[in-house]
Amino acid sequence: MLIAQISDLHVHTEGNYAYGVVNTLPMVDKAIEHINRLNPRPDVVVATGDLTHHGEIPEYGVLRQLLAKLEIPLYLLLGNHDRREAIRETLGDLPWVPASGQYLQYVVDDYPVRLIMLDTLLGDEDGGMIDEPRLNWLGEQLAISPNVPTFLFLHHPPFDTGIPTMDCIGLKGRERLGELVSQYPSVKRIAAGHLHRPIFTQWAGTVASTAPSLVHQVALNLRSEVPGEFVMEPPAYQLHQWNNDTQTLVSHTVYVGDYPGPYPFST
Repeated sequence: MLIAQISDLHVHTEGNYAYGVVNTLPMVDKAIEHINRLNPRPDVVVATGDLTHHGEIPEYGVLRQLLAKLEIPLYLLLGNHDRREAIRETLGDLPWVPASGQYLQYVVDDYPVRLIMLDTLLGDEDGGMIDEPRLNWLGEQLAISPNVPTFLFLHHPPFDTGIPTMDCIGLKGRERLGELVSQYPSVKRIAAGHLHRPIFTQWAGTVASTAPSLVHQVALNLRSEVPGEFVMEPPAYQLHQWNNDTQTLVSHTVYVGDYPGPYPFST
C-alpha cells in the first residue's frame, strides 16, 4: 500500500498571499499534478492539516476546486489554521466528514492499513490538544482492531522537535496519548504536519514523524532566542510504503518541481 501524505497547504483566496509573501495556489496545484503523475500511484492521499491559511469559507471554496483535480482518494485532517464550522459548511457533503460530534475525526478501514484521523484542534490556539473525549475515542478505535496495522494521523506532533518556536505551540495531553499508543504495537506510525519539515523520532514504542509543507518550510532554527521564521525551501510531501508481507513501513520525501535528470549511472 502506498500513502501520499501532504501537509500545510495554507490555501488562500485569489489575489492574497500567505503571510503576505507566499502564493500557495500555484504551488498546491503543481503538487497535485505531480502526485497524479506518480507511477505507481498512491492508493490514498492524506492531508494532515492547515488546509487553508485563515480557515475562512471562501478559502475552502478555493481548496475544493484545487483538490477536485486529484485523481486519488483523499482524506483530510484539521490544523490550527482550519475551522471545523467552515469545513462542515463547505465540505460537509464529503464522505469523510462526520455527520455529528464535536470533533472531525474518523477511521478508514478500506485498506491493508487502518487509517485513523485524529482531531487535535484547540479553538483559536496555534497549539493542539488531546483531551479526555478524544483520548477515549482513540482508545475505542484502537481496541476494535488491536492486531491490524494502523497509521495514526494528526496535525500536531506529539514530541518536541528541537525547534523552540514550534515546540511552544505543540500538543497538550501527549503524555497520556503516549501511554495509550504504547499499549498497541499495531500502531506502525504516527504522522503529523504543523512543522513544515521532515522529522522522525522514536516515540511511545513506534515511529513518529512530521511532513514537509507543499508551500513554505519552517526555518531550521534550534536556538531559543531566534524568532519563528519560514524559508522558501523546495515544496515536498511524503510517500509511505507499507509492505503487507513483511509488515514494514518505509517513508520517502518527494520534492515537487522540475529538476535536472534523471541521469544514468555511467562514466
